[in-house]
Amino acid sequence: MEEDSSQACCGSPPLTKKGNEELIQTDPTPQVPLRNRTPQAQEISKPSDQTEVQPALPTRKISKPPLLVPIDDSSNDYVDTDLLNPSVQQRKVADRDMSLQVPIHQPKRVCSLYSDDELLDEDDPDSPPWQTERIGNLPGSFCLPNSGRLSTSIKEDSSQLSSVIKMGWLDKNPPQGALYYQRRWVKLEFDYLRYFDNEKEVYSKGFISTAFITNVSSVGEVKFEVATNNRTFIFRAENEDERNEWVTELRNCTGGPKRPITLIAGSPLTPDYYGYLELRGLRSKLFTVVASDKVLLYKNADDYRIGVGITFIDMNVGNVKDSDRRSFDLTTPYRIFSFIAESEQSREQWVQAMRNAIGEALSNSEVVEQIWREPSNSFCADCGAPQPDWAAINLCVVICKQCAGEHRGLGPSISKVRSLKMDKKIWTEELIQVFLKLGNERVNSFWAANIPPSEALLPSSCNEDRRRFISNKYRQGKYRKYHALYGNQKELNNALCINVQCSDLLETLSLIFCGADVNCSTGMANCPSPESLASAHSQPLQAELIKHNLNTELPQLQVEADMDLKHYPPPPCVSYEGYLFKTASMGRAVAERKVKEEFSRRWCMLNDGIFNYYEHDKSTNPNGTLKASEIVCLAVDAPEKHGYDFTFELYSESERIYLFGTDDPDSHKEWVKCIAKTFIPTTAEPLLRLNFERIGRLKCKDGLNLQKSKVGWFALAGSTLHVYLENSKGEEIHLRKLNELSIQQDNEVLVLVEKGRTLYIEGERKLDFAGWCGAIQAAAGSGGDTLSQQQLTDTDIPVIVLSCIDYITQCGMTSEGIYRKSGVNSRVAALCDRFRRDARSLRLKEGEHQVDDVSNTLKRFFRELEEGLFTSEYAYSWLTITALQDENKKISDYKALLDRLPRVNKATLQALINHLYCVQRFSELNQMNLHNLAIVFGPTLFQTDGKDYAAGRAIEDLIEHYTVIFEVDEQQLNRQLEEIKAIIQMREKCNTKFPSRPRFEGDGHFICTVYLEELKDTSEQHVKIPGSMTAAELAYEVLDRRNIPVKDKDYWSCWEVCEEIERPLHYQERVLPILHSAGNESHLLIKKQPAMDAMITYLATKVDVSKHGMMKFREERSILGLGLSTGNFHDRFFILNVTSLRMYKDVRSNRAERDWVVKNLKIYLGIKKKLRPPTCWGLTVVYESKKQEKSERQQWYLCCETQSEMREWYATFLSIQNDGNLWPQDGVQQNRVSRVLPDTRHGNVSLIPLRGSENEMRNSVAAFSQDALALLRDVR
Repeated sequence: MEEDSSQACCGSPPLTKKGNEELIQTDPTPQVPLRNRTPQAQEISKPSDQTEVQPALPTRKISKPPLLVPIDDSSNDYVDTDLLNPSVQQRKVADRDMSLQVPIHQPKRVCSLYSDDELLDEDDPDSPPWQTERIGNLPGSFCLPNSGRLSTSIKEDSSQLSSVIKMGWLDKNPPQGALYYQRRWVKLEFDYLRYFDNEKEVYSKGFISTAFITNVSSVGEVKFEVATNNRTFIFRAENEDERNEWVTELRNCTGGPKRPITLIAGSPLTPDYYGYLELRGLRSKLFTVVASDKVLLYKNADDYRIGVGITFIDMNVGNVKDSDRRSFDLTTPYRIFSFIAESEQSREQWVQAMRNAIGEALSNSEVVEQIWREPSNSFCADCGAPQPDWAAINLCVVICKQCAGEHRGLGPSISKVRSLKMDKKIWTEELIQVFLKLGNERVNSFWAANIPPSEALLPSSCNEDRRRFISNKYRQGKYRKYHALYGNQKELNNALCINVQCSDLLETLSLIFCGADVNCSTGMANCPSPESLASAHSQPLQAELIKHNLNTELPQLQVEADMDLKHYPPPPCVSYEGYLFKTASMGRAVAERKVKEEFSRRWCMLNDGIFNYYEHDKSTNPNGTLKASEIVCLAVDAPEKHGYDFTFELYSESERIYLFGTDDPDSHKEWVKCIAKTFIPTTAEPLLRLNFERIGRLKCKDGLNLQKSKVGWFALAGSTLHVYLENSKGEEIHLRKLNELSIQQDNEVLVLVEKGRTLYIEGERKLDFAGWCGAIQAAAGSGGDTLSQQQLTDTDIPVIVLSCIDYITQCGMTSEGIYRKSGVNSRVAALCDRFRRDARSLRLKEGEHQVDDVSNTLKRFFRELEEGLFTSEYAYSWLTITALQDENKKISDYKALLDRLPRVNKATLQALINHLYCVQRFSELNQMNLHNLAIVFGPTLFQTDGKDYAAGRAIEDLIEHYTVIFEVDEQQLNRQLEEIKAIIQMREKCNTKFPSRPRFEGDGHFICTVYLEELKDTSEQHVKIPGSMTAAELAYEVLDRRNIPVKDKDYWSCWEVCEEIERPLHYQERVLPILHSAGNESHLLIKKQPAMDAMITYLATKVDVSKHGMMKFREERSILGLGLSTGNFHDRFFILNVTSLRMYKDVRSNRAERDWVVKNLKIYLGIKKKLRPPTCWGLTVVYESKKQEKSERQQWYLCCETQSEMREWYATFLSIQNDGNLWPQDGVQQNRVSRVLPDTRHGNVSLIPLRGSENEMRNSVAAFSQDALALLRDVR
């Protein structure tokens, strides 16, 4: 017989790949895939209460109607059986070591294992399947008596229903074309269509693999047929609606693209073990397959190949036990399957294979590997232990085994703990996606937003600490981040109903655990609950999150009485449609111009956060789809960049660029606005009002917290970067006013340094990040030839102007004929070009740039300035004022015109006139008096031909009356002049100190005495200090002189030492201002910072930049103005945050006694001994206010109990004052600037007349020497 030959061929192969290979060779039909995906929807049909009335049938043989004849005679449906013969009921449970009793039931109708009365090969096809004789007594049949089942109290696990798409009662046509139908309970799952004798059965009468279903179609009024390549099954529903639902769901499961299924040895789809096994009491053997975590039963190998089987057993509820020589039992809570192998050796291999399947079912690594794809999920959300394999599915945290034990102690009403390896069925595709979308890091931004460092949990924490922490975190919600609507139940519920319609899972989690009712009424009849509302808006992940929190007990904390209750704005509903032109999506930046021929016309629709594009407006299936959640950036191209005048680019999370274009500016504008509105959250909605060139999502860190990245929404409009970070108000970054702009760490971090802040923008995706970097760098550069388009300082002065002025102030104030002499034209042009490209990055250095080149660069900048410094609108008015004779009237008119200038023009004019005023004050040295400067700068600033002296006279008036017109503080101006005088004197002193030595360009620095490691004469070093020298440069210059090598983690620093107290200067701090402000008893000392490594380590472990604690405090006061300090040390409670240092009387005090701005504090280590400090670990704090009207200076003292406590306070002070930048990551040596100077002498300069006509002045300038003057220092 054919069946016998199959058995002989296949047999029971050993547990090796050999058996698989043999099956491959003889198996022309692909294997049934064992898919684990779950459907998106779930629908359960209620069984009918009506009993089917069977028609009276004659005893004669029934003919076969043509429509009901199967495709071939071998395509018999399987007959019901219970898989066990009657002898099984006589075996006692005790013999099987079972704890459950097997009740003995009265005989009743028995279901054959072969579904719907299908006959075995030896069965008589003429026997009527409805005869009353028990099937179990028929020859050739085998049956599963009800006694073979375990107690009926064991119900089907509800988790098994999670994969069911639809189930209900159907009438099924039996084989051989019989006219009658049999009532069957049918279940449709994603992988299988199964049918049962009744709804309580666990094991099916038969199943059809959905992968092999080729067609599903309606037949007649209420019937439908399911066709495979080899067989057709006909079902009948109760009504047309029910029939149509079944057809629709079946088509959804089977109508997708069929991926090729091949049986490859070692692949996941390959069965682990297969062959024929005898089920006790049967004459025929069943083809049995062990695959992954299932055991599947087929009539024969051919049926296995075509995907039509009897039943399968999930091994997560199975247990295998040897019975006798060739027998073994597979027991489940529902049935006992007694198998007989061909030999003892084969029996052992089958037992081992099934036990492996049990292990696979109970410990599956597929889920945990998927969950760990989110990097933060690979560490415990509570203690940080690596590779956690448990989760609280309602709290959305992945946790380790130890923390899982404590979570169980909270009870399932608070934490529903599940294993990532063993509870496979609970892990639906939606739940896995929820954990991937959220991740421990994002979830902890809610659950662990306010954990004090002292309460943080570690992997090594004891059980008591773990229990306390987890209870505080989840039962009490002590560390969570409170929602803005906390305490307002109505608004919380409203916000939940709004938010479940979009994809923001973290917001939903925050709303639920801050009090929103997941069972609240939505006010809509068709979507009465938030869960149904989420499903209706195609948000399955939101529905999944809500489903697991339907009965969750929320954290209980009291609502503050004065809590501000806010209204939650609904997200905008955006829809738009029309034709656009689209290129193929790209995986790299659009560098070249796209001509019109590369675009294709597409009908585009934007609706409910989904952007679809179609072949034309009549198409029903989109060519492509982009969800709003997938869009990370929208870039608006410059007009005419591509073949179509107006184009925009969409960047997706999958690193693809979609380029769209149109010739209609209005349509382009509307598309950009609508698309941006779909993916920009309501918290960043003001960005949509901007005329942006680029908008999107980026991750970033600021200088105050470098440990944790924030998600920010950015929009670039002109030269301004608008930013909305998480939980913060919008802010603007003026890119042309940045102090520094650079790309670091292999092009993965964009660093923006502005006054008082550093922002690190991270490259989460290379494609859109590269676009952001290029756009920001271009916007930060000079954008044109007007003043407002230049790179500016924070005082609105162009960087080029301030750099040239500073350089000449330091190096050219004594240069004879400054601004009158011409520089070398090629060098001047090169300087102008470099300033125009990026003025911020250019540093004027001594030895590289000549004074006259710099002065001519400044003049050329003003002469070529578009609109001019005085603007074309008001320039003539400035010139007409020069004719006035009344000086008071003239000054008044000048001041009025000054106020009309734009802000940048006014600030630049004041800076330039201030500089020229200082230059003419030293005319006895540089021979550039008021008149000479006016002759040079008049035509330059007014951009005239110089034929009349009106322009020069206007500049002369501005310089002469500088203090009145610009309302200058004369005291401040005198200090500036004194500083310039001091620089000149130091240069002269240096030039005369060594008369026998040739003068080099290194001469003329500010000379000071610096000590190395100790204050002794033998360690003195006389160093020339320019104004730009930093503390790090000074330290390493001294070390270089003494040939001291610098090792890794040698934190050499420059210290300001004043008697018994000292302060290490920050490595970027300028030294010259310290020298000017220091007293006679202060010195500069170069030595190591022994505590720097410990401070960096401490700051790296801090979650929050702030610090609080008790310290002893003493304020310095004077008795009767005699300068005698008084007072004692008292205990005070201090709180230090990013803005201020506050002092309280004690911990319980609500009002601060004192409050100081942190940026205005200088912290010195040590306290004078005469003050008798209670401990030797003290800090001296000096406070200097920055008020213009009155300077204020205070000094007080703080004492700590231990050295480590003092170090922590000091580290926190430094971190806040320097934006977290205590020490460069690559070491100071990498940031050192070489000061090796070329040996260049300067020549003599001929004198020029101090007075004369313009022609005389021009002729004199032409006769000047071209020799360069010494440039003595770096100037920005």
